[in-house]
Amino acid sequence: MILVTGASGFVGRHLIPALVEAGWPVRALVPPHRRRMSWPDGVEVTVGRVGDAAALHQAMQRVHTVFHLASAQWWGGRRDLERVDVEGTRNVIAAARAARIGRFYLLSHLGAEPSSAYPLLRVKGQVEALVRHSGLPYTIMRCGVLFGPEDRFVNNLAMLLRTNPLFFFQPGQGESLLHPLYIGDLVQALLNSLERIALVDATVEIGGAEYLTFNEMVRTVMRVSRAKRLIVSVPPYALRGVTRTVRRVLPRWPLSLQWFDLLSSNRTTKLGNLFDYCDVRPVRFEDTLLTYMPGRHYGLELLRFVFSPPRYSV
Repeated sequence: MILVTGASGFVGRHLIPALVEAGWPVRALVPPHRRRMSWPDGVEVTVGRVGDAAALHQAMQRVHTVFHLASAQWWGGRRDLERVDVEGTRNVIAAARAARIGRFYLLSHLGAEPSSAYPLLRVKGQVEALVRHSGLPYTIMRCGVLFGPEDRFVNNLAMLLRTNPLFFFQPGQGESLLHPLYIGDLVQALLNSLERIALVDATVEIGGAEYLTFNEMVRTVMRVSRAKRLIVSVPPYALRGVTRTVRRVLPRWPLSLQWFDLLSSNRTTKLGNLFDYCDVRPVRFEDTLLTYMPGRHYGLELLRFVFSPPRYSV
């Protein structure tokens, strides 16, 4: 049995059907407000959160592998990251040790370090350290920025372009290098890694087919989504302050403070790692956007996103 925490999140919604199709028995840990989600036939659903010790104990029964995906990175603030990512991971590890599971997977970020000056990368580094010292056989996947039809980075970028018909306010010069990774490639990498003993007790850094600066990503999204704007560079500290103020009024504003952490420095790894470690040939960023982004009404998506009630996924 494979347990997926944070099953209702972006990665979980893609990973679980792939695991089922590959023949693995799967159990999904979902929060109460997600209990009615539709899952493939055969998926067991356990309702609970990573802060609920009783739910975790129940979820771990007969489990041999855990994919720990629960995180507050796209909806929470600093306190949420501490509560969900750090304390939640401690709880999941404790339940996994009690159940004597055989493999523990963690998704992290390129650039994660416990000593990082940036909250998201620091918290991810702390979580990695918890997993490494847990005594459990583990695989840590440090990923580039994930994208896909329902991601909260590239699609939110497309929504932000609709907030102003003339300008797009970019943090700094947008020169930070990113290594975007398509969700389908990540899922295939996770599936392939299940049979790779060499990846046990390993930290693996993976990214997509190319390096792109944030500015290049913005221009690509403009081109594909047909939202041409004049890019205006704003000091990151100023834009961070504006974002903090806006999110007090509109908690579901598409730009989160975690964006600035992801854009704080170059976050790349060797281009061939995904194939070398997991035998996956990654797809290109723009080629993939062209399969789902043209024709989407991001203005309407922006309104639905901003004015829908907050729904936390863990």
